[in-house]
Amino acid sequence: MDNVKIAILGLGNVGQGVWNILSTNKNVINKRAGCNIHIEKILVKNKLKNRTIALPEGVLTEDPEDIFRNDDIKVVIELLGGEQPALDYMLRAMRAKKHVITANKLVLALHGRTLFETAFKEGVHFYYEASVGGGIPIIRELNESLTANKIESLAGIINGTTNYILTKMSKDSMTFQSALKEAQEMGFAEADPTSDVDGYDAAYKLAIISTLSFGQFIDVNSISTEGIAKIHPIDIEYAKKFGYVIKLLAIGKKREGTLELRVHPAMIPDSHPLANVNDSFNAIFLKGNAVGDLMLYGRGAGDLPTGSAVIGDLISVLRNHVAYTFLNLKNENRRPKAILPREKNTSKYYIRLNTLDKPGILGRVATILGSYGISIFTVNQTIINEKNVDVVFTTHLGEEGLVHRALEEIELLNEINSIESIIKIEEL
Repeated sequence: MDNVKIAILGLGNVGQGVWNILSTNKNVINKRAGCNIHIEKILVKNKLKNRTIALPEGVLTEDPEDIFRNDDIKVVIELLGGEQPALDYMLRAMRAKKHVITANKLVLALHGRTLFETAFKEGVHFYYEASVGGGIPIIRELNESLTANKIESLAGIINGTTNYILTKMSKDSMTFQSALKEAQEMGFAEADPTSDVDGYDAAYKLAIISTLSFGQFIDVNSISTEGIAKIHPIDIEYAKKFGYVIKLLAIGKKREGTLELRVHPAMIPDSHPLANVNDSFNAIFLKGNAVGDLMLYGRGAGDLPTGSAVIGDLISVLRNHVAYTFLNLKNENRRPKAILPREKNTSKYYIRLNTLDKPGILGRVATILGSYGISIFTVNQTIINEKNVDVVFTTHLGEEGLVHRALEEIELLNEINSIESIIKIEEL
């Protein structure tokens, strides 16, 4: 078999996972790829850093030119993370006629059009299976198995960190801060967890799979995004009481000629398959007009699951399969669907108020909600102390903008101490 030289940019957890998989499964991978894969160079910041894996002499380099100016290197695997220099390096590799594989959801979400136009222009493959869902083959499904379908909607748990935190809060009655600390100790959360807990990571991934599902480039800034930091243990207990589980969902669906795209915590029925996706696992629930309902489930992160997706892409490149593109760039003439503004998104709602224990307050709150076309489905009241109570409403469907305008008015009532929680309810 022929020898094919490749390079890896970055040797963090995923980079080491790729190295370990290529080493452990070398014979079967080479057989399936139809060639002998040889890692020629690995770009790192510091060659002298102590590492847990043994590397041959001369493989590590701190100079990217050792890769871009080496015509023998045919494939570049970008595993640096972050926006720069990852974007610049991928574009340079493409312009040097090297195929590119990445796990970088941030760069794809922000610069997908540029990357795919460059790959198309230079005649190279560009694969990105590992950018969404770790080891779950969602990109391959959308590009191959589901191409006979029109995707009507998708809903997914696509961030392992937040799912781990919410699982711990639900199963072990932990506070958000305690669950976050444990997630960091377990390696599921970064020292700075902002991208995960504020929903941005899930929004990047939603932009990628929505682009594939709905056939148009999605601006990640058009996705309504909300994190989980305001979820309290008492809200999780109320969810259980109502037959729900709280998950951070990424939702995309067609709606009357527009697209509704959002990331937010939601109460979902405890009987739904997504409700039983726990810890750091991910799952994506799709509805196609031919296949119907379909759920993909698996490890959403980690060195070996993500590395597995990277190696799968590498084998596809070496077999000369058709490159995975967001869209057929030569025929992108359709008028794109508008993204529904956040205030027009519709959901049912769970609303928890802390109020003075006085007669008539329920009626006044209901009247204000009704004036904005929002009808109450259930009401629960819990005594906090001799003066204050928790009042919990669930509502029928309402537009987000109208719900928030109603709550702004409710908050002005003298009897209202605070609006404690507002969580969407998704029946899926």
